[in-house]
Order: sequence, then C-alpha cells, then structure tokens
Amino acid sequence: MASVIKIYALFLGSALLMFGGGLQGLLLSVRGAEEGFSLLALGLIGTGWSIGFVAGSLFVPLVVRKVGHIRAFSVMAAIGTITILLNLLWVNDVSWIVLRALSGFCFAGAAMIVESWLNEVADNKSRGTIFSIYVTINMAASTLGQIAMSVTGTAGFIPFVVGAISFICAVLPTALTSSPQPKPLQSAKIDIGLLYRTSPVAAIASFSVGMANGAFGTLAPVYGYEQGLDAGGIALLFAIAAILGAVAQVPFGRLSDHIDRRLVMIGLSGFAAVVGALIVIINPTAGWGMYVLFAAYGFAANPIYAVAVAHANDFAKDGEFAKIAGGMLMICGIGLAIGPAVASVIMGAWHPVGLFIVTATFHGALAGAAYLRMRVRKSVEAEERAPFQPMSDRQVTPETFVLDPRTENDDDDVPVQREAAVPEELIETVERRDDVQDKPV
Repeated sequence: MASVIKIYALFLGSALLMFGGGLQGLLLSVRGAEEGFSLLALGLIGTGWSIGFVAGSLFVPLVVRKVGHIRAFSVMAAIGTITILLNLLWVNDVSWIVLRALSGFCFAGAAMIVESWLNEVADNKSRGTIFSIYVTINMAASTLGQIAMSVTGTAGFIPFVVGAISFICAVLPTALTSSPQPKPLQSAKIDIGLLYRTSPVAAIASFSVGMANGAFGTLAPVYGYEQGLDAGGIALLFAIAAILGAVAQVPFGRLSDHIDRRLVMIGLSGFAAVVGALIVIINPTAGWGMYVLFAAYGFAANPIYAVAVAHANDFAKDGEFAKIAGGMLMICGIGLAIGPAVASVIMGAWHPVGLFIVTATFHGALAGAAYLRMRVRKSVEAEERAPFQPMSDRQVTPETFVLDPRTENDDDDVPVQREAAVPEELIETVERRDDVQDKPV
C-alpha cells in the first residue's frame, strides 16, 4: 500500500512539473510576441530551453551524487520557480533567453529525479504499466498547462504566478517521502557512432524531428498570434495538436509492431510534410481550417520519434539500448536547439508561414531517407521486436530510458551479445568473487 501511495505521489509531482512547463512554454512565446520581441529572439528562447535541457541531462546527475536526490530536487524546483517569476520582472529578450536556458536545466533535473524514484519502486512486472501511466500523465498535464493559458490569459502577472505555484508544489511529494533515496541518476550515455551503425534512419529521424518539432513548439504560437488568434485560440490550437498527437501514438505504435517501422515513419513524416506544405499554400487565418490543419499536423508529427526509438531498439544488441537512446536524445536535442533559430530566420524572410517550410522540409527529408534505407536493409521480424512504448521527444531524459521496460536487458555499460552462452566456470568464479566482496570487513 505504501508503494502505491508513493507511486501516485510521484505521478502527482510529475504532473505538476509538466503542467507548469506546458503553461510556461506557450506563455513565453505568445507574451514575447505581444511585447514586440523579434522573431530571432523568440526562436532563441526555444533554443535556450533545449540547450538547458540537454545540459541538465548531462550535469544534474553530478549534482545529485554530491547533495542527494531530495536536496537536488528542491534546488531545481526552487530555481525553476524563481526563473518564471524573473520572466515577469525582467521583460526583455536577452533575459528571457538566458532564463529559459536555466529553466530547461532545472526542468530536466527535476524530471530525472522523479523518474529515478519511479524506477526504484518499479519491478520487471510493473515497469511497463508504470512507464505507460507516467508518459500518459506527462502528456495530459502538459496539454492542460497549455489550455490553462486560455483561462489565465497572457497579460499581467497571473499566468506567471500560476506557473510558479505549479513548480514549487511539485517538490512536495519528494520532500515528504520517508523512503530511502534511489540509486544515483543515469547520465546520458552518448555513443552517436553506435546509434548510426545500429540504425542510420533512427539518427536521421532524431535530428529531423528535433528540427521540425523544436521550430513548431516554439514558433507556432507566434504564427497563431500573427494570424489573429487570441490567447484562448492559441491555447486551443496547441491543445488540439497535442491531444491528437498523443492519441495517434498508440495505434501507429502498435501498427509498427507488425509491419516495417520505416513504413510507418514514411507515412507519418510524409503526411506531416504534406500538411506543412498545405499550410504554406493556404496560409489560413483564424478559423476552423487552421484548427483542422494543426490537428492533422500533431496527429502525424508527434508519434514519429517514439517509432524511431522503437526501430533503433529492434537492431540493438542486449546492453546497448541505453546508449542508443542516449545518442538519439542528444541528436534530437541538437535539432530542438537549432530548429527554432533557423525557423525564425526563414519566418522573417517569408512571413510567419515560413515556419512550415522548415517542418515540411525536414519531414519530407525523413520520409525520403526512410524509403532509401528500406531498399538497403531488411526489417527485423515482427516476433523479434521489442514492443512499442509511447513517448514525447520534448520530455525525454536519460532516466526516462532507465524506466523504459525495454532497458531491462541492459547491463550497465557492458554489452552482452544475444544468445551468447556464458561458461558455468565463469559464473561460479563471479559468484565466489561476489561472496567475498559481500563479507563484512
């Protein structure tokens, strides 16, 4: 019973984090546009977040090893709270870029600590269920945070204070826990060469998704604002795209368990490219047409990263999934950082609709690359694949992959070949060594 209470308390902490993150991300883009920030500055705000998030994934484990989980989490939540309040006090583009990077750093660290606690209470039987519930809660809470902007609006101090309250309340489940602290956090295991050797199309997908979704997540609110939508309309626009994207993950993921996952990537990225091209051609103003096109975009674009992770895992040897997933995290993070800056320049030259030139280009490139790879390499047989797991490209940390049930066969940093026989003499030697090490001195 205590374990169940602890799990739901951690789910609550994660939900509060994601609620505040969803609200803050959308709020800064729209409020920045209202304040007259340049498109480049708005793009760099998104770049700052991604750089901070990746840096947090790399360096927060060092902080946790030094001061412990509870103290580190409290620091992350406190600094995150201060950051969003400073966004309210220092309303200028340079400050917001720097603060957004700091916010991304703290958000990554806080999320990793929650995930490490969930990983501690999960066993092999419950890991898949806990992971699925965790991902679902994150997607739902982030979407609710975006919808909240339709209630709070963007003017004045209320939306910033609501976000700050959400961040600081997220500390309560971990601060009040009486359970032992989890194992040390996992730093991102970067082996981009291994990732590319294992699955070139997964590496390409990581970068393409990062470029497209980084640009969309940061600058689509600006596009909506320029097209005449108010805060409520922009929040609804994003909520529809997010909800349809979350709903699409399960059917397309399950489909990819039975057919070549690259076919699914081709279909999704090709459709996302077509939707982006239609938005460029039509350039819809505020109305039902814009909502339909954004819903279609979210439906197609959001599941691609999770399918790419599953495809890479199909070809990974036992013990390699964490390294491959860490490589995908880094490549996607690079795309998430570059995408908003590139899109802001194109939007400045081609008007706001230039955003979808970027998304259509990278989704189209991914579809072409996946098609070419299908002509070179056969797919893994369906019965040999690890089951698909939903996830969001903008909410993944190294601890997410530790919690992922597909990591169960990973053995730290030592790869183990599939079906490799281990001599009994070696097993006995290791057991004797472990017995000696376990004896008290």
